[in-house]
Amino acid sequence: MKPTLFTVFVHAHLYIFFIFKNNFFFLVEKVLDIQRCDLNIKSNSSSHHTELYGEERLIVRRGQPFSIVLHLSPSKLDGCIYVSAGPLPRRESDTKVTFSLQESTVDTEWSASASKDASGGTITVSISSSPKAPIGEYTLTLDQLGQKTSLGKFTLLFNAWCPQDAVYMQSEEKRKEYVLAQHGLVYRGNFKRIKEKPWNFGQFEPGILDICLKILDDSPKFVPDADKDISSRNNPVYVTRVLSAMINSNDDRGVLVGEWADFSGGNHPSLWMGSGEILRQWAESGPVRYGQCWVFAAVACTVSRALGIPCRVVTNFGSAHDTDANLVIERLYDENGDRISGDDSIWNFHVWVDSWMTRPDLGTEFDGWQTSDPTPQETSEGVFCCGPASLHAVKEGEVAMKYDTPFIFAEVNADMQDLVRLSNGKFVKFSESTKSVGNFISTKAERHDITHQYKYPEGNISKTRFLQDFHKLLFIFFFFYFKIKLAKNMIVGSNFEVYAVLTNNFLDARTCNLLFFARAISYNGKLGDSCGFSSENLEVPSGEGLYDKNVLTVHVLKIYQYVHLIALYVISFMGNLILRLQLLGEARVNQPVTAQLTLLNSLPEPLLNCSFAIEGIGLTDEAQIIVMNLSYRVGTVGAKQEAKASIDFKPTITGSSVLLVNFDSDKLKNIKSFIDVVVKE
Repeated sequence: MKPTLFTVFVHAHLYIFFIFKNNFFFLVEKVLDIQRCDLNIKSNSSSHHTELYGEERLIVRRGQPFSIVLHLSPSKLDGCIYVSAGPLPRRESDTKVTFSLQESTVDTEWSASASKDASGGTITVSISSSPKAPIGEYTLTLDQLGQKTSLGKFTLLFNAWCPQDAVYMQSEEKRKEYVLAQHGLVYRGNFKRIKEKPWNFGQFEPGILDICLKILDDSPKFVPDADKDISSRNNPVYVTRVLSAMINSNDDRGVLVGEWADFSGGNHPSLWMGSGEILRQWAESGPVRYGQCWVFAAVACTVSRALGIPCRVVTNFGSAHDTDANLVIERLYDENGDRISGDDSIWNFHVWVDSWMTRPDLGTEFDGWQTSDPTPQETSEGVFCCGPASLHAVKEGEVAMKYDTPFIFAEVNADMQDLVRLSNGKFVKFSESTKSVGNFISTKAERHDITHQYKYPEGNISKTRFLQDFHKLLFIFFFFYFKIKLAKNMIVGSNFEVYAVLTNNFLDARTCNLLFFARAISYNGKLGDSCGFSSENLEVPSGEGLYDKNVLTVHVLKIYQYVHLIALYVISFMGNLILRLQLLGEARVNQPVTAQLTLLNSLPEPLLNCSFAIEGIGLTDEAQIIVMNLSYRVGTVGAKQEAKASIDFKPTITGSSVLLVNFDSDKLKNIKSFIDVVVKE
């Protein structure tokens, strides 16, 4: 008699064979009559923390047993299992493994056990995958004497609950936040005005997991050597690096197109409220337009969590982009205050992700959080990707450690120098700082400062501190101490005043020519139009004498978020805009409820093309959009008038969720708010 055989396929390439012989049970001289196979989806999902994916399919985590039940005519059963991966599995590459059916499963490798009920009508097969198995989609097939019976499919994910898995996290609270949480906040602005942006990660939304697996299959690494790529998916370091490249579309047909200037032909990055819509658009029609750093990072977080990798979104305020790897960001100006072209820059903020995993390629001291950055800034090994780099390596200055540690080290540690080119062609340094880069590094739903995880405090001496010989000089203008003061209670749409405070450190009074330039600036350091200029000769007394005077009025109508006062100060304006969101009545499943939205136009001129959009996991099927239709013409909100809207939505599931709202117009963009929603029966 030929043995009974189960086969499991992963992407039609990975196989598991259950071969039943005559060890535990009496031999049956006929093919087992299997009436049906129960994949135990509800029970398995609960024990594997995958119930949020739904009950339409079996999704399990590696290194942990799951069970299936075969309903059949009375018969006997025992056997062994054969596991192979890829189109050409080989024992030498650990893609082909054979093992026996045992009395119980083990948690270190692929194993299986079987038991039958007293009537003999069902056989329960318990299967435990290896904690080092490749993640992916499997199909289960029974082969008896050459007769094949399909038993169903399952998907295998990384397992943060399994101590033998490379992504294991000991804390249940952290597993809930970094694997299971579907909502979070992304921090933006600058270190003086940190603003939160709500985001729906939505890793458990229908269809998202399949899209995440498609991202791996569409990677350029899969096409030339599918066997090697599938085998490598057992390693979260490999998967994270692939995602870093595939979330942007620079080298392939990845998820997002980056854009920082012209947004025609796509969505402005500030309009996105969650990852689900982006991923669905990509799966249907290719690269999605457009994304910026927080969008790239949030989508990467969604995909990582969907695959089982613990992940957090991280914002670095004052983030250096060091193109020449000298760990100094040099900003060059002419005597008129105009920037001279240069590749180095300091972003007001930059957003990336940290993923939790071991680093056997580096050593146990480098385990833990690993930084990767899907925003396309520089190439790594010829591809626009970055990381994963160990946070321990970044903090200790171990810049030789892979991947891309020197670039990430510079993002949080580089020094800044401002230089002006005089009429004789010479450059004179007029300010220098070792404290402008890498501030208030933030993460978590309730903002948590993790700067200490990335770097030592400025001024501390460490044997690994790479920049210990730099001067601690902040805002020194030759022998004058120079400081900028701003008027209080700045209002969006209104001009505001800037004051200068100078201290003369010479022994006698001195006269200086004070030039002020104000320019609009994007968050990544790119300068825009001029919005203010002032020039004045000042006589400043020696010693403690202070000069405090309104030296500049900045005009803000033509800018959206930031002003750059050459070259010392960055101002954010959006803090006093409040988008009010209120639910009218209780939210109940499958019953309509109304969200009332209000925002005051604080500008002295009308807003055009105004709209509100709402989105919530389990609250709205798609992002629902309503265009303003007030007492003015459609889409217009007058100066100092309120934009109001009421949007009805129908929750589809009970429990806690978050409703996100976005306001957009021709002049005011990226105005966000959110409210917690508890949906009752």
